[in-house]
Amino acid sequence: MNLINRSTLAVLLTFICVSPFRLFAADPPPLAETRIVSTFDGKEQPVRYWIPEGATKQPTPVLVSLHTWSSDYMQDRSRWYSEAYDRGWIYLQPNFRGANNHPEACGSPSARQDILDALDWVIDKYNVDMSRVYLAGASGGGHMSLLMAARHPERFSAVSAWVGITDLADWYRFHTPDGEPGNYAKMVAASCGGPPGASEEIDHQYYDRSSIHFLQAAVGLPLDICAGVKDGKTGSVPIHHSLRAFNVVAKAGGHATIPVATMDELWEQERLMSPQPGDEVDDPTYEKEILLRRTAGAARVTIFDGGHEALPSAACAWLAEQSRLTKSPTQ
Repeated sequence: MNLINRSTLAVLLTFICVSPFRLFAADPPPLAETRIVSTFDGKEQPVRYWIPEGATKQPTPVLVSLHTWSSDYMQDRSRWYSEAYDRGWIYLQPNFRGANNHPEACGSPSARQDILDALDWVIDKYNVDMSRVYLAGASGGGHMSLLMAARHPERFSAVSAWVGITDLADWYRFHTPDGEPGNYAKMVAASCGGPPGASEEIDHQYYDRSSIHFLQAAVGLPLDICAGVKDGKTGSVPIHHSLRAFNVVAKAGGHATIPVATMDELWEQERLMSPQPGDEVDDPTYEKEILLRRTAGAARVTIFDGGHEALPSAACAWLAEQSRLTKSPTQ
């Protein structure tokens, strides 16, 4: 009998550690779709979803999975769906007003309510485990995940946000080199009514839709903030957005924050010359090298060797470990 060689064994073991649920799992069925009337403005909003067997009888976790910046609820989010399906979680993929290029989208009150309405719909129809209500997203979905964590922390058991925009005015400026707005800056301006500084009302829109101003309310909420160190160079969102967001939660909870010099070193060198012991943690759920990991109470931030991307397997492995009772729509 031929023995398996070491390299093949190493690959197999890595696969099992990173994606233990996908080894023998069947492919998920197609998502169903429904429409929910917005409690904000009465407009019907589409939602795609999957409900596991038994969700009417036994308490079942739910994963609310948020689409990215330029997309909508029809986005292929099969990696996230597969993670939920393999774990037997209810899966929700709401629209929250689609691509971020008009005032109703991009973290507006109506977009925030769309997510809550989708969650309330599934809570009303099925037996949701109210201690395992999970929210996750990347890029524009990361922006919205952190905004929901900041605005409605009582509604979620845990939130995993990847490469998210946390300060829209700062992001507009980043995508306006030499005074010439790029595509993302134009999309932000279309959502907020114009460029930052154009009027008090426009500045209010940038402020109201940016989680950086409200995340102190998320102290105590299990919060997973993640970004690839090359993002902002090969991608569109500099790591400072994630690191500053973590600092708001850390400061509000009385924990140590990450110095600006450390942020700048990561940005410029793409690694730390003198990492802290926890920065180089060996996390088997990650497919990438971890360059920085800091914790502050229930919150953590991770900067990994990657770009503008999410690691759904790592996100859902962390979410699966979190449990916190949330409030129902009537509370």
